[in-house]
Parts: sequence; C-alpha cells; structure tokens
Amino acid sequence: MAKAPPPPAEPTVTFWGAARTVTGSMHQLTTGNKTILLDCGLFQGKRSESYLRNRDFPFRTRDIDAVVLSHAHVDHCGNLPNLVRRGFAGPIYCTPATRALAAVMLGDAAKIQEEDANYLNHKRARHEPKITPLFDARDVFRTLTKMQAVRYGERFTLSKGIEVTFADAGHLLGSATVHLRLEGPNGERRVTFTGDVGRPGLPILRDPEPIPACDLLISESTYGGHTHEHVDETADKLGEVVRRTIERGGRVIIPAFAVGRTQTVVYFLHQLISSGKLPPIPIFVDSPMANRATEVFRAHTECFDEETLALLNVHPDLFGEKHVRYVETVNESVKLNRREGPCVVISASGMCEAGRILHHLKHGLGDPRNTILIAGYQATDTLGRRLVEKRPEVRVLGRPCPVKAEVVVLNGLSSHADHGDMLRMLGPLAASTSRVRLVHGEPERATKLVDGLKEIGFADVSIPERGETVVV
Repeated sequence: MAKAPPPPAEPTVTFWGAARTVTGSMHQLTTGNKTILLDCGLFQGKRSESYLRNRDFPFRTRDIDAVVLSHAHVDHCGNLPNLVRRGFAGPIYCTPATRALAAVMLGDAAKIQEEDANYLNHKRARHEPKITPLFDARDVFRTLTKMQAVRYGERFTLSKGIEVTFADAGHLLGSATVHLRLEGPNGERRVTFTGDVGRPGLPILRDPEPIPACDLLISESTYGGHTHEHVDETADKLGEVVRRTIERGGRVIIPAFAVGRTQTVVYFLHQLISSGKLPPIPIFVDSPMANRATEVFRAHTECFDEETLALLNVHPDLFGEKHVRYVETVNESVKLNRREGPCVVISASGMCEAGRILHHLKHGLGDPRNTILIAGYQATDTLGRRLVEKRPEVRVLGRPCPVKAEVVVLNGLSSHADHGDMLRMLGPLAASTSRVRLVHGEPERATKLVDGLKEIGFADVSIPERGETVVV
C-alpha cells in the first residue's frame, strides 16, 4: 500500500539577512509549495566580507517564486540583480515609487560593484583568481523588467492562498509595510513585515500607517533604546552648525544617502533660508544619483504629506530653489573642491564607502574651518562610523587623512522610528500578536527594544540568529 502524502506544513519564515545586524535585509517565507523572499538587500561592511556574504545565497535561487520588496534602499533591494543573475525568474512586487527609485539605486549599485571588484583585485596576490562584480547593468535591466508595481492599500493575490497588501511605512518615498494573509493547513495565518518604519512628524512623507493584529510580526529595531531629538530641534541645530561654519569661512560637508536623506536635508535648508534663520548660502548636491532620485520625488507627490502638498502650492519645486545647484559632471565636482568661500556640499554615499563624498572628505577633512555633518546611521566598519567615533585619523581612498575638521552628528534627521515611536506603534498589538521577531538592528539596540516590548505586554519577543526559522 502506498504511503499517504505527509500533511502540509505550517508556513515558516527563515531569517537570512539583517539578523542581529542592520544591513542585508532578506527573509525567506515558505508556505505550501511556494517560497517568497521579503527583501533582497546588500550586506554592507568590510569589502572582502561583504563580497562573499552577498555573492553566495543560502538557498537555491531558482526555488524562489517571488520577491516582495519593502523599499528601495540598497540594504533592502541591492542584491536583487545578483539574485536574477543566479537564476531567479519570478516577479518582484513593490510600490510604484519604489520601482522608480530602485531603477536609480540599482544602476548606481552596479557601478559600485565594478569599483569594489577592481579594488579587491588590486589587493589580491597575483596567483589568486580575479573577483568579478556581483552584477552589472544588464542584470539590473533584467531585474527592473520583473518589477510589478502595486499601490498602497490594494490587496493582490501572489499565489493561491497568499494575499499581500502594502501599507505606507513613512520611511522613504514608496516604502511599505508588508501585510501577508496565508492559508495554512490549520487555517489562516497573518504575517506582517514592517520593512523600515519611519518617524512620525518628519517632513515630506506621510506618517507610518497603523499595524493590524497578526500571528507573526517581523519588525525592525534600528534605534531600540534610543530617543531622537524633536524634528524642530534638529532643524535648529542644522542651522547652528551651518551658521558657525560660515562664520569661520568653512564649508559644511554632508555625507547623505542619495535617496531620502538628501531630499530631507535640502528641504530643511530651504526652510531655514526662507525663514531668515540662515543667510543665502550656495548649496551643492554633488551626486548624480541624488539628482535622479530627486526627479523621482518630484514625480511621486502621491507619497507626500498634507503640509508638503500645501507648500508645493507656494513653492512648486521644494528641491530646486535658487540656492541649490545639482552637480552632474566629474569636472564640475572637481571644480567644487577648488571653490573658495563658505558653502554646503551634500554628496553620497551616506556611509562614506563610495562615491564623490570620498573626494570631498579627502580635500575637506584636514581643514579646521570645515564641518563634517553626519546625518544618518553609520554601520560598523564603515568610514562614516569611524568619523562618528571621532578618530583623529582615517583612511580615505587608500591614504591616511588627519581629521581636523569639526565632526557633528545629527541623529535627529534619521528616517527610522526611535524606541518610543516603536512602542507607541506596536503597543496596541500586545494582546493580539502571537510572536514578534526583531531584525534590522545591532544586538544592543534590538535587545533594548525586546525589553521595552515585554514591559508593555508582549510575551514572545526575540532576536533571531541568521538562519533561524520560526513557524507562523
């Protein structure tokens, strides 16, 4: 007699990325005979470690049926072209703004992959095999053709027994919290993946939408235990930093993520100048990717909050006022380093690991008149983190560089919810959500959020290890 088939298994989630760290977001959801990835981001850190972690997937790429993407930051979407190169053939679901921003982000990521491979090959012994980039522009093109845009609030059927809805996460233009409804052998199961949660009250974007009850909540924990400054205080501090730098004849150099943070900083500077709190000062955005991303922001005003939409009626272009110049060519960028007089230079990458910001730091770090303004999270083992740690000397473009410029950290510009924001958002779910797994946070931060959630009534909260699986 033939054996009866085994009963269908309950849905499971395996945590492959952003587990006890911040970058490389990637979680594998298996339900019935379908396997779905929630995000497919790049792990960021030391080049050699990052290359190996990102190159090799811990599963057969051809077994993945679909990807559901929370937003367009590279630590969430940046390894998608590598997934496609290695055999993934399914659809990638995201919001319209995320699809548009991903085209910008992934094109730039392909260039950085080539630069990183060249750097590592230069350091390798002659007899060692050459390292190839993780992906190239052709892989990016193939990835973009797989992206299917779905608007906030529109429930769609990914496959039989799998329904997905995007809600506004308020973190980045197009960012989404992902709500999944799964039909398992023992009935319906609900999984929510927060992606990155934004801060209530930040300019430009709407606040994060409330999260409904679920069986498994996969939540970010970037700023567990930390309280951000109020947005207005941060804007005032930004003004103070720029003012005192102007007074000593220096320039403010701001490493900023090309997508999201650059537009927020430009918005704040525009408000400070318009209100008379800052004198008119030249502002240079020296990042072709940021320039392209700003065009995407202009095209997707459906993501803006009511205050920003009202301002648009008065100032039709919040990102292109007369004081802001968008630098495109390498020649213009080189001339900018030779420019005399105070100014603000905003350039990428935000963690100072690549891009034109490295040349601005090389020329600016040694001048005590200047200010390096750190306006975003800096991961371990990045140049940005070493600047935050106030090291007297850092290596820039392979050479030692003394740090004589003032280094100022403004965490209040973060687009991530802080500890209190997370507790207020998740608190109403304490009695109705079975399990919470915290990702996208360094262990110390995540542990503090675990403690905070348990104090307000959550029973099953933990921080998964990489490769750990939980049953929904």
